[in-house]
Amino acid sequence: MRKTQWTLIAAACAAVVLTGCETTNMKMGSSESKTVATGAAGGSSTANASSQLERCQSPLGTVSLVENQDAGWYTILRNEYRLPPTANLLRLLVQQSNCFIVVERSAAGMRAMDRERQIMGSGEMRGGSNFGKGQMVASDYAMSPEIIFSNSDAGGIGGALGGLIGGGRGAAVAAIGGSMKTREASAMLTLVDNRSGVQVSASEGSASKTDFAGFGSIFGSAAGGSLGGYQNTAQGKVLTAAFMDAYNQMVMALRNYKAQAVQGQGLGGGGRLSVDGAAPPSQTRAGATMSTREAQERLVGLGYNLTADGSMGPKTMNAVRSYQKDQGLPQSGRLDKATLDALSR
Repeated sequence: MRKTQWTLIAAACAAVVLTGCETTNMKMGSSESKTVATGAAGGSSTANASSQLERCQSPLGTVSLVENQDAGWYTILRNEYRLPPTANLLRLLVQQSNCFIVVERSAAGMRAMDRERQIMGSGEMRGGSNFGKGQMVASDYAMSPEIIFSNSDAGGIGGALGGLIGGGRGAAVAAIGGSMKTREASAMLTLVDNRSGVQVSASEGSASKTDFAGFGSIFGSAAGGSLGGYQNTAQGKVLTAAFMDAYNQMVMALRNYKAQAVQGQGLGGGGRLSVDGAAPPSQTRAGATMSTREAQERLVGLGYNLTADGSMGPKTMNAVRSYQKDQGLPQSGRLDKATLDALSR
């Protein structure tokens, strides 16, 4: 009787596998093949975007995607998982979120734009096409993705079940449980201001998924091999979810963004962690020497709206720009040499 029961269980499992052999009509928009990065984006409009994606009311600036193609994780992504660049899915997530406007900086994209300019330069392009200089949009920020952990099979479930039951039944249960695949991934995103080189934000995201991967351990390699494509693709879905989690974390942090500031000299002025025996940055600067607070006090005395607190915050930078404009200087918003020289007169 017991032998008959196990035979029926095996037959039922085999029937589940064989249902995959059924021929079906082509499905467009199949939910089984989707990742969390789904739908489309066109300008500020989206279609069928994931409800889990965080969004912004208006863009925070322009961004370009920068992948380190020499990194070990990138090699595994392309060669082992056979997945496309992470920048492809991040482009979709970023545009759908409306938090940044994506600009093209990939090697292939830049070559395509150069090709059009070369055609224009050859004189063969139709008149009025206007591919001249001065039209490219600057990339305010650079977003860099990185996979920091990826496990395609945490395993261990089947062996534990088989050990608890023991005997012939334990072996069969271990074979079935051994096809339970747990896929895990952890990803990071960093956002850097391209003008100053300052890291604006960094975030980590993770995802995991457990599924019943197949019956190859019970019915032989042929049955298991038929599901191999799905097993490989599933890891890509987990990686996509990890990147969406990282991006959502970044967006939530940026909603309450407040620029970091170093009191005294400001960013790039030497910092507050002084080195023993080193001269203060204000004493090594060529030309006029003046601390940030002193410069602020000069500007306040000249009638500009700011607070002399020794910090280069947004209010101070706006006042510096106004002063630079009035003096006919480049409006950088920084206390550069030319600005300090003018304030010292």
